[in-house]
Amino acid sequence: MGNRSSRNLTACMRSDLLIRALDNLSQEEFKRFKDKLSHSDFEGKGNIPRGQLENADRIDTKNLLMQFYGEIAAVEVTTAVFTQINLRDAAAKLREEREKALGPRQTSERSVNAYSMKYREHIKNEYSAIKDMNARLGENVKLNSRYTKLIITNEHRHEKQREHEIMALGRRHAEIMTEHATPITIGDLFESDGKEQSPQIVVLQGAAGIGKTLTAKKIMLDWANEELYQSRFDYVFYINCREINFDREQRSVEDLILGNCPDHNAPTKEILMTPEKLLFIIDGFDELRFAFNQPTSNLCSDPCEKQPVEIILSSLFRKKVLLKSYLLITTRPIALEKLGRCLKDERYAEILGFSENERKEYFYKFFEKEEQASKAFNFVRDNEMLFTMCFVPIACWIICTVLKQQLEAGEDLAQTSTTITGVYMLYLFSLLEGHSSNSKQKVQGNLNELCSLAADGIWRKNILFEEEDVKKHGLDKPDSLFLNENMFQKGIGCERVYSFIHLSFQEFFAALFYVLEKEEPVKKSATAIQPVEKLFEKCGKSRNYLMLTVRFLFGLLNKKRMEEMEKNLSCKFSPKVKNNLLTWVKEKPFLLLFNYDKLPSDKESMFFYLDYFYCLYEIEETEFVQSAMNHFTELKLTHHTFTKMDQIVLQFCIKNCCKLASVCLENCTFLTEDLNEDSPGPREWPHRAQHQDELHPSSIYLLCQALKASNCNLKKLSLGSCGLTAAGFGDLATVLSTSQSLTELDLGANNPGDAGVRRLCEGLKQLNCKLQSLLLWSCGLTAAGCRDLAAVLRTSQSLTELDLSDNKLGVSGVRLLCEGLKHPNCKVQRLENEKCLIIGGCLIIGEVLLSGGCLILQREAKLFFSGHLPGACCEDLADVLRANESLTDLNLGYNYLGDAGMQRLCKGLTHPNCKLQRLGLQGCHLTDAGCTDLAAVLRTNQSLTKLDLSDNELGDAGVQLLCEGLKQNCKLQSLSLWKCGVTAAGCGDLAAVLRASQSLTELQLGENNLGDAGVQLLCEGLKYPNCKLQRLRLKKEYLTEEMRAELDAVKDTKPDLVIQILDW
Repeated sequence: MGNRSSRNLTACMRSDLLIRALDNLSQEEFKRFKDKLSHSDFEGKGNIPRGQLENADRIDTKNLLMQFYGEIAAVEVTTAVFTQINLRDAAAKLREEREKALGPRQTSERSVNAYSMKYREHIKNEYSAIKDMNARLGENVKLNSRYTKLIITNEHRHEKQREHEIMALGRRHAEIMTEHATPITIGDLFESDGKEQSPQIVVLQGAAGIGKTLTAKKIMLDWANEELYQSRFDYVFYINCREINFDREQRSVEDLILGNCPDHNAPTKEILMTPEKLLFIIDGFDELRFAFNQPTSNLCSDPCEKQPVEIILSSLFRKKVLLKSYLLITTRPIALEKLGRCLKDERYAEILGFSENERKEYFYKFFEKEEQASKAFNFVRDNEMLFTMCFVPIACWIICTVLKQQLEAGEDLAQTSTTITGVYMLYLFSLLEGHSSNSKQKVQGNLNELCSLAADGIWRKNILFEEEDVKKHGLDKPDSLFLNENMFQKGIGCERVYSFIHLSFQEFFAALFYVLEKEEPVKKSATAIQPVEKLFEKCGKSRNYLMLTVRFLFGLLNKKRMEEMEKNLSCKFSPKVKNNLLTWVKEKPFLLLFNYDKLPSDKESMFFYLDYFYCLYEIEETEFVQSAMNHFTELKLTHHTFTKMDQIVLQFCIKNCCKLASVCLENCTFLTEDLNEDSPGPREWPHRAQHQDELHPSSIYLLCQALKASNCNLKKLSLGSCGLTAAGFGDLATVLSTSQSLTELDLGANNPGDAGVRRLCEGLKQLNCKLQSLLLWSCGLTAAGCRDLAAVLRTSQSLTELDLSDNKLGVSGVRLLCEGLKHPNCKVQRLENEKCLIIGGCLIIGEVLLSGGCLILQREAKLFFSGHLPGACCEDLADVLRANESLTDLNLGYNYLGDAGMQRLCKGLTHPNCKLQRLGLQGCHLTDAGCTDLAAVLRTNQSLTKLDLSDNELGDAGVQLLCEGLKQNCKLQSLSLWKCGVTAAGCGDLAAVLRASQSLTELQLGENNLGDAGVQLLCEGLKYPNCKLQRLRLKKEYLTEEMRAELDAVKDTKPDLVIQILDW
C-alpha cells in the first residue's frame, strides 16, 4: 500500500512539474513547443497527432504527454523539446525542479540519471583521443581533430565482394560516385525513410580500412557530448568483436553493459528496464568466429542470464532479448550473408570512403603546417594511383604518414614511388627509425618471423591470430621489434588476439616472405605456407584472395627496391624468385589468360585481366615487362570502365609490349574528370599544350601516348562505342601521323561529328600514315565530313577500306566521295593489276557505307554502300564503275535505289572498264522492271561472279528475265534470290538455268513459296548430268515432307551436292 502511495505521489509531482513548466511559457513559446512536439519522434513511438495538439491548452498538452510517453519519460521529452527550441533556461529550470521534487532519496530514476552523467563523462574520456597506428608511447591524437566525414549511403549492394577491398575500392567508389549515390549522415542512420518506421537494426558495411571502427567511436563520442541521438538513446554501449571473439567465459547482456561502464556500480537493472532507450554498437561482426546456427530454443530472453558469448550475441541479433533495444552492427561485405541470416527487418548502409574534397580535408587535418598539407595534397592529386588509394582512409593515413616523414626530412616528394609497394615500403622503413641499436640479426629475425606469420595466415585465410599462433612463429618475445612498434593492433583490453593493422599489410608481408632469403627451410608440417610456384599456380587459375600478395611480390622484386630493402632491413633477397616470376608470366597463366579467341568478356574476367597488368606495372622495370609481354600479340578488353589508374597501367603495358599487333577496347568508358563534382578541377596533364583548344584532355589521351611510343608496333585498334568525341579523334590523328605500323582502325558508334573527322583527316593525309582500313560507321557524319574524306582519298597512299554506314551523308556527300574516287591523281588508275583498290567496309548495315578509289592494296577492290542511299546517287556510282578498273566489290544493300536507280547503275556495270566481281543489291526495292537491265549486265559482264538480290519483289516475271541473261555465256557463280516472291513458275526457269549454266555453283531460294511442283522442277534440273550446282539453300518452314524426300533422293544421286535446309 505504501509503495502504491509513493508511486501516486511521484506521478502527481511529475504532473505538477509539467504544468508549471508549461505555464511559464509565453503564448508564442507554447505554440512553438506544440509544433515541435507534433513533428518529433522522441521515443521511437511516433509523434502525438497534430490534430490532438492543435487546440490543446496547457493542461491538455500535459495530459497528452503523460498518456503518450508515460509519466517518467514525459518530463524528459519536455526537457528535450525545450532544448531544441532554444528555451535552455526553461529546460535547466525543469531539470532543477525535478531533482528538488524527488528529494534526496535515490529513486530508480534518479539513480539512472545520475549514473548517466557519470557514464557520459567516462565515454568522453575513453573516446576523445585515438592512437595512431605508428604512435610512440604516450602519443595520442584528438578524435575530433582527425576524424573526417565519410560518404555513407543507404543503398545496399547485394553482390558478393570477391576482390580485395583496398584494391577494388577505388574502382567501385568511382562507379558509385559517378552514379550520384545519395549520401546520409550518421545522425540519419535510425531515421525513418518515410516508407516505414525507424529501424531498430542498422547494418553499417564497408571494406577493410574504410573507417567503420572510427565511425563507431565517433558515434560514441558525439552521443556523450550530447551532439547525437539525445532524445533517442539514454545509453550507448560499444562491443568490440575482435575482443569478445576469444572470450571463453560465459557472459550476460548485463555483463556486456558493465564492460562499458567506469565501475561495477552501474544501475544495470534500472537501465535494462527501458530497452527502447538503449543502443548497442557491435563493431566488426566479420571478425567473429561463431557460427550463429543455434536453434531458437537455445537462445536466452533474460538479459541477466549468463550464456556463452555466441548465444548472447545471437539472442541480441534475433531480438530474443531486449526486444525493443537498438543495434548498430559494422561489418565487412564478406560477412553480409552470414549476418543476414541472424537478422530481421534490418536496414543497410555502406561507408564508401572519402570523397575528393574530404580527402583534401583529411590532409589538412593530418599535417600541422598548412604549407606541408598543400604540398602533400597537390603531389598526391597529381599522382593518380595515390589519389585513388586515398578513397580508403587507411591508405590515406599511410600516404600522409610517409609523405610527412619525407617533407620533414627535406626530401623531394617527386622521388616517392608511385606504386603501392613503394608506399608500404616507406611505411615499413619508418617503423625502423629509432632502432639502430638492434643488431642486424635481430631485425632480420623478427622480419622473417613476421613474414612467416603473414604468409601462413594468408594461406589459411586467417586475419586474426591467437597467442599460440604468434608463438609458433617466434613472435612472442617481449622485445619483438614489430610488435613493440605497433605493427600489430591488439584488441582493447584483450592481449590474446593479434592482427595486422590492415589486411593489405598482411599481404605485403606475405609477399615479402617469398623474396627473403631464409637461413632455414620452412617446415611444411608447422605451417600452411605453400611454395612460390604454388602461389603462382593458384593465381593462374582464377582471380582470388592471393592476387594482391602476388602484386606486392612483383613490386618487391624491383631492382632498386630490393637494394633499398637490403640496406634498410639488413636482409638478403632470394635470387631465384625473380627468375621464377618471369618464367611464370611467360608460361601458363598468361598464355591461357590472354587467348584472344577464348577470353570471356564478363566483368570478372576483365578485372582478372587487369590484375596482371597491375602486377607488371608494380615492378616498374621496362626490361622485365617487355620480356614478360613478349608473347602478347592481341589484347581484348571490352565493356569496361577504365579509371585513371587503369589507363596509366594500360598505357605502361601497351608501351612495353613490342609484339602487340591488335587491341580491342570496344564499348569501354575512359574516365577523365575527377569523380566528385565539388572537388577541384583536374590538374594539367603532360603536354597540355597540344590541347589548348579543349577544356579537358580527351578520354584516350594516355592510350594515344602509348600508341606513339617507339616500342609500339600496333597494327589494329578497335575503339567502337567508346564515347569518343572530336578531342579523342584529334589525339588519334597524332597517332596516325607518327605510327608506321597502324593499318586498321575501328572508330564506329562514337560521336566525333564532322569536326572530329576533319581532325582525323589531318592525320590521314600525313605521309607517315599507313592506315589501310578505317571504320566510321554511325559517327554522326554529314556531307561536310565527306569533303575532308574526299581530300584523303585524293592524297592517301595506303587507305583501302572506309566504312561510313549509318551516317546521313546525303546526295551531296556521296558525290563528293565519288569525286575523290575519280580524281586524276588517284594512284590506283596507274597501278598494275596486282595492285588493286579496296573501297568499302566489312560492315554493311546502316545508312551509307562508302570508300574511295585512289587507294592502293595488293589484292582486290571493294565499294560498299548500305542504308538510305538515294537512287540519284547511282549515276555518280556508275561513273566510278566506268572510271575505276580495279573495283571488285560493290554492296548497295538496303538503299532505296528502285528500278530507276538500277537502270542508271547498270550503265556503269555494262561498261567494258567495269571489273566488278561481287554485287550486293539486297533490299533495294527492285521489281521485275529492274531485272531487264540486270539481265543485260549478266549477258555482257564477264567478271561478275556473285549477285545478291535478296529481299526484293522480283516475282516469277523478274526471275524469268534474269534467267535469260544467266543462260547466255554468263560467268555468275553465286545467286541469292532469298525472299524474292519466287513460286513454281520461277522454278521452271531456274531449272533451265541449272541444265545450261556451266558456272553457277551456289543458289539461295529461302523464304519463297516454291510448292511441291516447284521443288520437283528444281530437282529435275539438279539431276541433269551437266548441272554444276554445288550448294542449294532453302528454308525449312516452306518445305513439306514430300519435298524433303524429293531433295534427299537428289542427294543420293549427287553426293557432292550440299543442300542446306535452314530453320531460322
